[in-house]
Amino acid sequence: MADLVTAEMVEAYRRDGAVLVKGLWADWVDMLRSGIERNMAEPGPYAAENLNPGEGGRFFDDYCNWQRIPEFQEVILNSRVAEAAAALMRSDSVQVFHDHVLVKEPGTTKATPWHQDGPYYFVEGTQTVSFWSPVDPVSEATLRCVAGSHLWEKEVLPTRWLSEETFYPNPERYMPVPDPDADGMTVLEWAMEPGDAVAFDFRTLHGARGNTATARRRAFSLRLVGDDARYVERPGRTSPPFPGHDMRPGARLREDWFPYLRRAGG
Repeated sequence: MADLVTAEMVEAYRRDGAVLVKGLWADWVDMLRSGIERNMAEPGPYAAENLNPGEGGRFFDDYCNWQRIPEFQEVILNSRVAEAAAALMRSDSVQVFHDHVLVKEPGTTKATPWHQDGPYYFVEGTQTVSFWSPVDPVSEATLRCVAGSHLWEKEVLPTRWLSEETFYPNPERYMPVPDPDADGMTVLEWAMEPGDAVAFDFRTLHGARGNTATARRRAFSLRLVGDDARYVERPGRTSPPFPGHDMRPGARLREDWFPYLRRAGG
């Protein structure tokens, strides 16, 4: 894996909670583009348009579609993503959590709000990773990650992207959403080529700029979990919700819904 994920990158991931993986899906860009187009033409039940009336452009997202979109399934099962995930998480096992497509058309000034993914999910652990990969060259609308935020003692308040309402009924257990630029936090961001990927921990605070360029910004994201990831109950409906899962707190994610890409001991 040293050609893709070096020891220095593993250390940076442990320290900062985010690192750039050059060329992770460089050989799979056309397939990911086809999958994204299929997803947009045939959206799933969780598809959303994330703009309020009067806001220009288009900000589409959808998730939990990889088992019905063959292009995504091909990339997940046959690329080297499980190897990269295992190295970065320092985990013997790798399970699929879910996929996510995010598309900002030209002229979309709306930024992706600052948030941590972890509070929205029903899984907790120190061994988690998301790979966010554009299939278009990206400079302005790239992902932005706050270095070290995965180590904060208190989670950031999860909110709804359009209404900005609190996601759960007890906001006092969370810290308010910060303004990393105004607060002088160290923000990591990279100009990216198609197939590059930002790897980041579920607990890393991140967001993305609007797309004021003349080209599209299409991104495919894959969320994976490792050895210590366990199901946890939240005070409300999670996102994704995965209704009817029947898991109990402290359990590993059920493998018939969240299959292993890599198992401990091979």
